[in-house]
Amino acid sequence: MIARMSRRFAPLAALAISGCMTTTAPTPVVAPSAAGAFAAFPVASIAPVPDDWWRLYDDPQLDTLVAASLAANADLRVAYANLDGARAALRQARAARLPTTTIESALTLDNPSGQPSAASVSASDWDIAATASWDIDLFGRLRAGALAAKADAEAQAAALDAVKVAVAADTVLAYVELCGSTRALAEANAVSAAQERSVRLVREQLAAGDVSPLEVSQVAALAASTRAAIAPFEAQRANALYRIATLQGRPPAEARSMGLVCTAMPRLRGAVPVGDGTALLLRRPDVREAERKLAAAAARVGVARADFYPRVNLGGALGLLAGGFDAVASPLVSWAFPNQAPARAKLAQAKAGEQAALAGWDVVVLKALREVETGLAAYDAEVRRNRDLGEAAAEAQAYARRAASRVRLGDAASLLQVDAERTLAAARLAKAQADLAAAQAEVALFRSLGGGWRNAAGTR
Repeated sequence: MIARMSRRFAPLAALAISGCMTTTAPTPVVAPSAAGAFAAFPVASIAPVPDDWWRLYDDPQLDTLVAASLAANADLRVAYANLDGARAALRQARAARLPTTTIESALTLDNPSGQPSAASVSASDWDIAATASWDIDLFGRLRAGALAAKADAEAQAAALDAVKVAVAADTVLAYVELCGSTRALAEANAVSAAQERSVRLVREQLAAGDVSPLEVSQVAALAASTRAAIAPFEAQRANALYRIATLQGRPPAEARSMGLVCTAMPRLRGAVPVGDGTALLLRRPDVREAERKLAAAAARVGVARADFYPRVNLGGALGLLAGGFDAVASPLVSWAFPNQAPARAKLAQAKAGEQAALAGWDVVVLKALREVETGLAAYDAEVRRNRDLGEAAAEAQAYARRAASRVRLGDAASLLQVDAERTLAAARLAKAQADLAAAQAEVALFRSLGGGWRNAAGTR
């Protein structure tokens, strides 16, 4: 029987040999310049990016917050569920290449009256059979489908890693904004208190006839402007707390009872480690996801190409059928021929999807390189701006001190002191905001570098 079956399927085997296809994804080519060093800035070094980059800040409270976010974030739970679904689809695709067996049974009662009775049991037919079906994958359709499912699962795993990168960076960003807004709020309150004291002093001078209402109005306007800067910092601080809570999968209302206190902006002790382009493309999860999507698209081209050839299914049944023992085997061959226009259209769609995935890979690579270069330039600019504003704040402090001395000695009008205090208030608030902007640019740079997923909590 086996010999007869071998002779029967010999022509199909010949077709299989002639119709072999590859399902390997085309290898994307990266320009040599993409793998080189990034633009040279004094704020960055070529040292490799650590997996847990947030520990460079040496802030135990920040480490705890990131670990909590990575362990309980809702977006991560969605990504884990999507990965489980992709892995289940992979198991299904692999199982489709194996024979499937089914056990079936039936009972037929020969009872004209329709009422079950002991006498009718002897006239009943009991049927039980085991059936088997095997889709012989001569032309690689199922193999290509399994490769596509495997690539889909790997792409979903990369998407999960990308969510980890985002969660870690968002947590650090919310924390630095909490610290920055808290410090700016304290600065604004201190400046506002000083301005209120100036208002009281000038009003006393007005009562003594030493100044005119003009000076009072000027000082009062400055004090009101300083108070106006307080409310935005309060809102920014509350927003940071709410984001920290939701990143940990907790309701925003719980943020008010978390007891987070941060008054000093976390800072790096040295330059930001950025590595080079090669390390970036190997590390960023979105680049890996795009490459796996390209592999899946290439495998689906193989699935579409297999539709040009016959499908062979070998089926059989063994058991008690119609009161007797019987065995049946029947090969089934199906082939859409000569009208193969649907198969050609399906192949064209698959090839178009492959080209789109290849272009998508290029887009992701260019985006990754652009984000790092842009982040470096923005961070360097913020650091230089912060340095200049620090000098401006120091000079404004000296200006205010000298102006107050001259007014106290009667060597200058009180308007000079009012102008000096206004300059100092603006300089101190600008410095506090510049500190926050530099920290935000720093976190954005780390996020573009794609670290934070290898040793993340909750990895499985």
